Amino acid sequence: MAKTGVFETDPTIVAKASELKKELRRLLKKIVDEDDSMVETFDRANEALSALKDLKFKGSLSFKLDGPLSCPEQFRCPLSKELMRDPVILATGQTYDRPFIQKWLKEGNRTCPVTQQVLSHTLLTPNYLVQDMISLWCKNQGIELPGSALDTEDEGITQADRQHFESLLEKMLTQSISEQKMAAKELRLLTKRMPSFRALFGESADSIPNLLYPLSPGKIDVHPDLQEDLITTVLNLSIHDSNKKFVAETPGVIPLLIDSLKYGTIETRTNAAAALFTLSALDSNKTLIGKAGAIKPLIDLLDEGHPLAMKDVASAIFNLCIIHENKARSVHDGAVMVITKKIIDRVLVDELLTILAMLSSHRRAIEEMGEFGAVPCLLSIIRETTCGRNKENCIAILYNICFNDRTKWKEMREDEDANGTISELARNGTSRAKRKASAILERLNRIASITHTA
Repeated sequence: MAKTGVFETDPTIVAKASELKKELRRLLKKIVDEDDSMVETFDRANEALSALKDLKFKGSLSFKLDGPLSCPEQFRCPLSKELMRDPVILATGQTYDRPFIQKWLKEGNRTCPVTQQVLSHTLLTPNYLVQDMISLWCKNQGIELPGSALDTEDEGITQADRQHFESLLEKMLTQSISEQKMAAKELRLLTKRMPSFRALFGESADSIPNLLYPLSPGKIDVHPDLQEDLITTVLNLSIHDSNKKFVAETPGVIPLLIDSLKYGTIETRTNAAAALFTLSALDSNKTLIGKAGAIKPLIDLLDEGHPLAMKDVASAIFNLCIIHENKARSVHDGAVMVITKKIIDRVLVDELLTILAMLSSHRRAIEEMGEFGAVPCLLSIIRETTCGRNKENCIAILYNICFNDRTKWKEMREDEDANGTISELARNGTSRAKRKASAILERLNRIASITHTA
């Protein structure tokens, strides 16, 4: 069913449209019938046709036959001179109607139409304040604000944007720290807000090496802010699915992310961990990142316990440990001790329990869990928490310990006799937790029976 708009429903507009149609028919008949029709007749017919078109597509905002719409000057687009439908702010701070300023930019212009200033970027930021003021004004006038006068296009990359992108990368190759910092800051902003700029990096094999040139081996005294902006840009790029393989396989990227896990501001280290997490969505990248030696610095950063970094680090470790060889690397690099200690301290329990459950399939990990006090900690969490997922992870770890480390049988038996933790879970847990808990109880009871008989 066709959408009913203002043209079809507003009685005033319907009446005006009817009058315009009658006038247009009369003028057209005059033009057709009279060979010597005056130019004025053609002009009047054209005006009537334009007015009818305005009524159809702009609704009650079009008053061409009655004179221009009288609205506050600040509500008019400087380019179209019409009431703005979608006001946006240009880099210079000037506000324009989106379709008109987009058309200006797509034609290759790199200046502000009003101030003539050269634009530092072509991002368009919605001006919600002006939009709300226009909406309120329209409501008070009893008129309806229609859609954009031009078809609004997606903010794609213009030729001017592409040239600007290339100039920013060229500045990364200069020896001027101030130019590098300026360019890095803008690239970070552009790749955060515009997916199309992230995609641009995938068009050339040199783009990422050029971006990271200031961090290349042999460079000394890299400014912390510059490092942070460049690593954050890599994080922004890695969000783009089509970039994940390209970014990870670009020589030098993973080593630089690993170095950034160790040095720089905490924001730099956190964003390096987040970039590794995002890149590790691909299994091939998991292997690449693990072989490059990223797991140990991730564990070290987790051990430091900075609140800003913890979740991104835990997410990266979890993703990497999905493949078997990285589980072994994590255990070898001390993950079990660090994670168990954090869980005992009740730090990031949900996330770290999930990782510990994953690692508990590794023989050496089970031995270390026993050494670092995991058993009483896990049993206490089962009693304390109301989270079914955490209970499941705890009992899954205890199951692996019970069936692979006989030195912990006595400890589990004593807790069960004192608190009935596992029995309670076997009765009231999730189906998965019940199965694991029942299996542990069966094993403990069988051992107790054998011991009693002996």
